[in-house]
Amino acid sequence: MDEAVRRECLAARQGVAVMDASTLGKIDIQGSDAAVFLDRIYTNVFSSLPVGQCRYGLMCKADGIVFDDGVTTRLSENHFLMTTTTGGAARVLAWLEEWLQTEWPDLKVYCTSVTEHISTIALVGPKSRQLLQELVKDIDFSKDAFPFIHNREARIDDIPVRIARI
Repeated sequence: MDEAVRRECLAARQGVAVMDASTLGKIDIQGSDAAVFLDRIYTNVFSSLPVGQCRYGLMCKADGIVFDDGVTTRLSENHFLMTTTTGGAARVLAWLEEWLQTEWPDLKVYCTSVTEHISTIALVGPKSRQLLQELVKDIDFSKDAFPFIHNREARIDDIPVRIARI
C-alpha cells in the first residue's frame, strides 16, 4: 500500500493525475444583490471579483469559528457558482437561506443546490496543461493566456465544460 501511494504521489508531481472531486458541494447564487450577499457571508470581498474569475472564500459563524470554505466563481454580473466542502452543500445552503430569510429579506438573491448536476474533475501535475490542450483545442492554456484563478467555458467531445485554473 505504501508503494502504491508513493507511485501515485510521484505521478501527480512529475506527470499528471486526475481525481473525481464531484463530491464538493456546489450552490448556484443569482440575483441583483448576489455580490453584496457574498460580501456579507464570506470573510473576504466578492463584489470586486471580475466576471470570469474565481476567489477562495472562508465563512465564519457569528462566534468567529470557521463554518465552511471553498472557491466561488463569478459567471456574470449577478450570477455566482459557490463550491463548499465535500458534504457541506446542504448545511451551507440552509445557512445561506437562514440569513436571507431572517436577517436580509430585502436582498434579491436566489440560492439553488446544483451539487448533483455538476461533475468536478481535478487535473493536477506539470503535464496537466498538455493533457487539457489535447482535449480542448480552442483555448490557449499557457500561463499568460489562462492566468491563475480564471475560468473559461469550453467543450470536450461536444460536452459543455467549465475549466478553472485554481
